[in-house]
Amino acid sequence: MTKPAEDERPFRPCVGILLINSDGKIFVGARNDLPGDHWQMPQGGIDEGETPEVAALREMEEEIGTAKAEIVSAYENWIYYRLPPELSKTAWKGRFQGQKQKWFALRFLGTDGDINIETEHPEFRAWKWADLEELPEMTVDFKRPAYEEIRAAFRNVVNGIKTRAL
Repeated sequence: MTKPAEDERPFRPCVGILLINSDGKIFVGARNDLPGDHWQMPQGGIDEGETPEVAALREMEEEIGTAKAEIVSAYENWIYYRLPPELSKTAWKGRFQGQKQKWFALRFLGTDGDINIETEHPEFRAWKWADLEELPEMTVDFKRPAYEEIRAAFRNVVNGIKTRAL
């Protein structure tokens, strides 16, 4: 039996945004291009010459129509996930095997009315606030290990925001 070749393609550098409201709930959106009951947090690529912090704030505004937030924490490690083989052949024109993400926790400073997913290039068809503990089960299978790592990395940050709001 022939061993499958290793995937030599790079991982796409991205940011991920854990947007936390004053109740300690996390923003999640249902992607336009993904059928079913799957939810994810905002994420997106880091542009050439852009810092991850700047990319996180830009992506948040591009995807959910608001910049009313402040970065309160950053995870020091990159979090990686691979796309399923059939998806990796078409996503980003097949250039990447998956994504490596720098994650940030942001405190939401606005109201629900400030969120507008009907942006110039809409990514989400719906949105809601969710519990941190539910996130891995809400996302697509191939992102679950990444979401478990995110949950563990930011649990104390979320609990701190929730405690201060009481």
